[in-house]
Amino acid sequence: MTATTNPLDDPAGDRTNGPTRGASRGPLGDTGNDPSGAHIRTFEDALAALDADFPADAHDAVRHYRRLARLLHPDAAPPGRTAEAAAAFARLSARHHHTDERATAPTVTTADRRYVLGPVLATGDLAVLRTAHYDENGDRREAVLKIPQRPGDNDLLEHEADVLRRLDTVGERRHRAYAPQLIESFRHRDTDGVERHVNALVPLTGFHTLAEVAAAHPGGLDPRDAAWMWRRLLTALGWAHRARLVHGAVFPEHVLIHPELHGLVLVDWCYATAFDTHVPVLVDRHRDAYPPEVPERRPASPATDIHLAALCVRQLMGDRAPAPMRAFLRACVLPSQNARPQDAWQLLGELDDLLERLYGPRTFRPFAMPHI
Repeated sequence: MTATTNPLDDPAGDRTNGPTRGASRGPLGDTGNDPSGAHIRTFEDALAALDADFPADAHDAVRHYRRLARLLHPDAAPPGRTAEAAAAFARLSARHHHTDERATAPTVTTADRRYVLGPVLATGDLAVLRTAHYDENGDRREAVLKIPQRPGDNDLLEHEADVLRRLDTVGERRHRAYAPQLIESFRHRDTDGVERHVNALVPLTGFHTLAEVAAAHPGGLDPRDAAWMWRRLLTALGWAHRARLVHGAVFPEHVLIHPELHGLVLVDWCYATAFDTHVPVLVDRHRDAYPPEVPERRPASPATDIHLAALCVRQLMGDRAPAPMRAFLRACVLPSQNARPQDAWQLLGELDDLLERLYGPRTFRPFAMPHI
């Protein structure tokens, strides 16, 4: 794997320098190392080249564009072909933004893809999420690159990739949308020699964390709205548990919901562990939220995730939760691991019974995030 710049050693996203040109490159007006431009000398040549692929190298692509632009400009058109030249030049101009961006934005190249990096999307406990895009079969695809802030956390990013692959192969396909989708996982060595393990993920559009939902409802969320989020969360956990995985970090910032679609995605699987093994890493700022078996490094179980999920929901509703729901939640956060519910699917059925007693038959309840 190679990189045309050193974009990953600057998680804050301040680095904006593009690829460095080598001494062997000619000025932008020359063919230089652009073999595709060597035989483009006439208007007809340029028209034919417009339908072909541009060079893969960003600077060669810019050079190729400029050659075509000179030949296809309406002012340079052969007699009687000004309209044809104008249409061709417009098509070429539509590609200009893309080729110009490729030449100036920081990039990371793997064996299969070339990612053009965008701004930082978010910064978490372990990693920075950075927007990116790449080309696949001529189409632009969006991605999010998850980059560890410290190289010492490379193993956790690699572990997350292994967990997501396990969910792909072992988890039930009908529930696959409850976790992020891995595009690829790779090691990137910066120009200063620092190596980081990076996970490329499919972006999640239109989602909000439960932390954002709570912040938008400081008086507590209506329990009828919290109900569908709780149900989706238990489904996500039940799905992971059937794959014999404990998420180990079910915190508000790791639970994303889609308001309009009532969707949910459980993210940040770096902390996941197999049944009967301990959670590998604790998030210090959530230390008080963990059930006793986690700081004591005892084996985790589905009851571990159920405890953390129940805390998320309880904090989300605050004092608005009715008494029967508060009692239900208390049973999920008992100190004794064995005394807590052990099966997320069974707990979901019991929750449905409780919700029907409280609110009647289940119906779709529209939800929207307020503008704050």
